Amino acid sequence: MIVDNYNRVHNYLRISLTDNCNLRCFYCMPEEEYAFTAASQLMQKDEIETLAKIFVSLGVNKIRLTGGEPLVRKDAAEIITTLSRLPVKLTITTNGSRLHEFVDTLEQAGVRSLNISLDTLQAEKFQLITRRNQFEKIYDNIQLLLKKDFHVKVNMVVMKGLNDNEINDFVEWTKDQPVHVRFIEFMPFAGNWWTSNKVFPMQQMLNVIKEKYEVVRLQDEKHDTAKGYMVPGHLGTFAVISTMSAPFCSGCNRMRLTADGKMKNCLFSEKETDLLSALRRGEDVVPLIHQSVKAKAKELGGQFTADFEHLHAEDIHNRSMITIGG
Repeated sequence: MIVDNYNRVHNYLRISLTDNCNLRCFYCMPEEEYAFTAASQLMQKDEIETLAKIFVSLGVNKIRLTGGEPLVRKDAAEIITTLSRLPVKLTITTNGSRLHEFVDTLEQAGVRSLNISLDTLQAEKFQLITRRNQFEKIYDNIQLLLKKDFHVKVNMVVMKGLNDNEINDFVEWTKDQPVHVRFIEFMPFAGNWWTSNKVFPMQQMLNVIKEKYEVVRLQDEKHDTAKGYMVPGHLGTFAVISTMSAPFCSGCNRMRLTADGKMKNCLFSEKETDLLSALRRGEDVVPLIHQSVKAKAKELGGQFTADFEHLHAEDIHNRSMITIGG
């Protein structure tokens, strides 16, 4: 088992396949023109498999593939197929733009649950946020997955003054379709122009929703980051990921591998452990994995607290979101 100093067992690994993406969401990617990591510096397919097997031998039973956009990687289908043979629950977070090309691969690999990032239901606003004209394709791909009975979670990063007025539009979407919306509080990363006054906290979200709907609190699983709800009679559900206003670090079981093979023990950890270089030198990476998790802070990477109103983005030392992995 991989256990930290707070007795949290870590059995969930998120692997970023690439820091490349075909969208340019401002809160994730700092600039339109971005220097992506050279292919030689990325984990190769066999290295991903080797590291994944090591983590599984240490107790990991869930792996999520992220990016950037994982499905822009040329060998993404091969990686999905390879990892599907491991005794883990395999899931993916994607922007959804290429899902129509991967449906068969996902079905054959037994991947039945996906998280799809979609921050607005308005095509013009989508282009403003992502700097790309892909809304219709992504929405159509969500419909395709729903028709094929995939479990679809839609991740919406809520930003005050930009898309907070669409919260109830997303809740309404859950009425006639089994989509599971996850409202995410806006979080600070390098270059994403975060300020505390752009955060629309969980309680405000719930207040907005309850003005229109009766809501029922759902029972969360032990390691859930999202606090779940539903509107009686709706086919889908909604949830809130309250990283900024009500952190959920006490039940954290997550570890991250960046696309260049650095291990992060927390989304907000300042320090990283270079597993890929050690692997390429033929070294045993198991002690490095344990050391990384033992060094994990109690909450929020040890960099801030839930008092986000007094947080300044320049005080957070971290990568941009696209180079960490969603």
